[in-house]
Amino acid sequence: MAGAIASVIALPAFAENALSQAVSSTTGSSLSARVVGSVAGSLSTGITESEAMTPQAQGLAIAKDRKARDIGWQDSVATLSMVLENAQGETSERKLRIKNLEVADDGDKGLTVFDQPRDVKGTAFLNFSHTTKPDDQWLYLPALKRVKRIASRNKSGPFMGSEFAYEDLSSFEIEKYTFTLLKEESFNGQASYVLEQIPTDDFSGYTRQVVWLDQMHLRPLKMDFYDRRQALLKTLDFTDYQQYLDQYWRAHTMVMTNHQTGKKTTLTTHDLQFKTGLSEGDFSQHSLKRAR
Repeated sequence: MAGAIASVIALPAFAENALSQAVSSTTGSSLSARVVGSVAGSLSTGITESEAMTPQAQGLAIAKDRKARDIGWQDSVATLSMVLENAQGETSERKLRIKNLEVADDGDKGLTVFDQPRDVKGTAFLNFSHTTKPDDQWLYLPALKRVKRIASRNKSGPFMGSEFAYEDLSSFEIEKYTFTLLKEESFNGQASYVLEQIPTDDFSGYTRQVVWLDQMHLRPLKMDFYDRRQALLKTLDFTDYQQYLDQYWRAHTMVMTNHQTGKKTTLTTHDLQFKTGLSEGDFSQHSLKRAR
């Protein structure tokens, strides 16, 4: 599901393997050998060394490294709970399942099905993420017995009353952003890169995102989302990471806090399996109506 859900559950989407500390750039920031190597590779395209070591080039290299470490998981099936909390601290809980399919040379596909409570049971959401064009998204509402297509200009709206937006459910794709390495700092005791991500989609509800990635595995630890007025809108915190197939890291707890409304949504993964044999046929508009 900022790039947020999908990047960690599929998430969509956010990745891994050890980085070694290395040289300092001309600005004084320490960079990993892998990042330096990625940036240096651009020199063969005619970019000068000084241009290659800009914060923008460094940010793009880190983002590419992060994406490259999360390739090959094929598909996944997860069971989760979603807890909605209003500004007064009152909560309601939902049970859901998420299926994801890795797609070569494009964004991933995802199917979310709500099981509880009764008023949302059978509601299903289908997402086709893309790298260079708007995502395709559909919502099946069992009460109406029809499939509703989510228009591109409406993807900044809230997903099922939660603090996650429809656009947060997309997989993490390099082409969806421009990147800048802002700084390196310690976050919760972990050496981290702080990257700015600016969405390339004109209909995005965000003007910018700031993400903290741990330098060891390039896992997202925290993301700040800024609205169209450049004000801090939401913060997404990632905790309880577990590693799968000796490679892929997934956060089992994600908390999205809306600073402007005081509301909060917590997503907790209870079970997650990879390489279950899902295929393209499991991700179609017809699968929305028969999802159980």
